[in-house]
Amino acid sequence: MNDADVSKQIQQMVRFIRQEAEEKANEISVSAEEEFNIEKLQLVEAEKKKIRQEYERKEKQVEVRKKIEYSMQLNASRIKVLQAQDDLVNSMKESASKELLHVSHHHHTYKHLLKDLIVQSLLRLKEPSVLLRCRKIDVHLVESILHSAKEEYSEKAKVHAPEVIVDHIYLPPAPSHHDAHGLSCSGGVVLASRDGKIVFENTLDARLDVVFRKKLPEIRKSLFGQIAA
Repeated sequence: MNDADVSKQIQQMVRFIRQEAEEKANEISVSAEEEFNIEKLQLVEAEKKKIRQEYERKEKQVEVRKKIEYSMQLNASRIKVLQAQDDLVNSMKESASKELLHVSHHHHTYKHLLKDLIVQSLLRLKEPSVLLRCRKIDVHLVESILHSAKEEYSEKAKVHAPEVIVDHIYLPPAPSHHDAHGLSCSGGVVLASRDGKIVFENTLDARLDVVFRKKLPEIRKSLFGQIAA
C-alpha cells in the first residue's frame, strides 16, 4: 500500500469519525433540547400550580373576609333593630309611668286603691305588727282608711286586726321637673315586718314594674311579631 492509499484510507476514517461525532452531537443536542423542554414545561407547570394555589388561597381569604364583613353587618343591623325595639318598649313604659301620676289626683278612686293595696300587703305579710310607709302627701289619706283596711284584712285572714304603725320616714314624692332624675314615687305603700326582715313594696311604680316584666313577652309579640317574642 503506497502513501496515497494510506492517506485516502486515513481521510475516510476521519470522515467516518467526524460523521459519527456529528451524529452523536446531534443526538446529544436533540436529547438536551428535549430534556430542556421537559424541564421547562415542568417548571412552567410548577409555577402555574403555585399561581393557582396562591390565587385559590387569596380567593378563600376574600371569601372569608366577605363572610366576616357580612356577619358583622348583620349583627350590627340586629343590634340596631333590638335597640330600636328596646327604645320603643322603654318609651311605652315611660308613658305608663307618666299616666300613674294622674292616679293620685282622683281622690276618691285613689283612696279606695290605697285601701286595697294595704289589705293586699297585709295578706302577703301576715304579721301581727307591721310598719307602713307612704308618701308624706298621702299620710292623712292612709290614716283615714287604715282602720277599715285592717278590719277587711282581719275578716279575710280570720285573724285579729294587726297593729299598723305609720312610719315617719316617707316614700319619695312624685317626680317633678325640678328634680327629674331624683328618687320618686307615684303613690301606693310599702309594708314591712317590725324587724324589717320582710318587706312588701306595693307602690304604683313597683306594680307597674311587675306587670311590665310579666307582660313584656306579650308586648314584644304584639309590637314586633313572633320573631321578637
